[in-house]
Amino acid sequence: MSPSPLISAAELHDLFEMGRGPVVLDIRWTLQNGSDRAGYEAGHIPTAQFVDLGTELAAPADGGSGASGNDPDDRGRHPLPDEETFVAAMRGAGVNDDSSVVVYDAGPATAAARAWWLLRYYGHADVRVLDGGLAEWVAAGFSTGTEPSIVAAGSFTAKPSLARVLDVDDVLEFAQNNILLDARAAERFRGEVEPVDPVAGHIPGAVNRPTTENVDEDGRFLAPEVLNGTFGGLVPEGKDVAVYCGSGVTAAHQILALELAGIDAALYPGSWSGWITDPTRPRA
Repeated sequence: MSPSPLISAAELHDLFEMGRGPVVLDIRWTLQNGSDRAGYEAGHIPTAQFVDLGTELAAPADGGSGASGNDPDDRGRHPLPDEETFVAAMRGAGVNDDSSVVVYDAGPATAAARAWWLLRYYGHADVRVLDGGLAEWVAAGFSTGTEPSIVAAGSFTAKPSLARVLDVDDVLEFAQNNILLDARAAERFRGEVEPVDPVAGHIPGAVNRPTTENVDEDGRFLAPEVLNGTFGGLVPEGKDVAVYCGSGVTAAHQILALELAGIDAALYPGSWSGWITDPTRPRA
């Protein structure tokens, strides 16, 4: 059995106590306010390094340089960063090729999962997400710090990918023959509201499964057997799975939940914000 992609606050604390602390990355970010460096400076897990999701875990949305494998007409709001940008960010945070890495956000890991997915996309297998995020760490009574941690530059290098992507040209055929999950809120999927993007609706053939259903009231992921039961009802045997959201960020949370359930899934990086950049693409 593969190691869990999650780590509990108690498990992480024990590693520090044993002198085996991993490289810890703080990925606090919200859709409304963007990256939360101020939150990091106000208090973070000791030794944690802040990584800016908007500039280090994404390329410019305006079509500028730094996008990895993204169709110029399908970049959406958070294109995947190119190798150079991502490698520089990981090295700056002290990540080496043999580092154990733990990523967290404020909870419930919708931003941290982006870092988890990208590390795997660039070939780094030893990465886990702090279940429940900083909220769980604090609730467990563990200390936080305000001083920035000084680390030596890491030697991280990109390696063959451990994650799959779905190309925009294959999306409609995939949705027809397999399972394309839309991880946004149900009302956004139905097109009743659209608080972020200029067009409402969803990709034809997609099935809605909000990321909010992956976690409990404390922001911790549901047990693997519970997730397996839920996703099992959506994914017929023999069907492949891909996930999208608004801009490719929270879809990684869904992919993480699917992995917990024992289901491998691809990411459509452009997601809804990329899909609607071409007005000829159908919308439901």
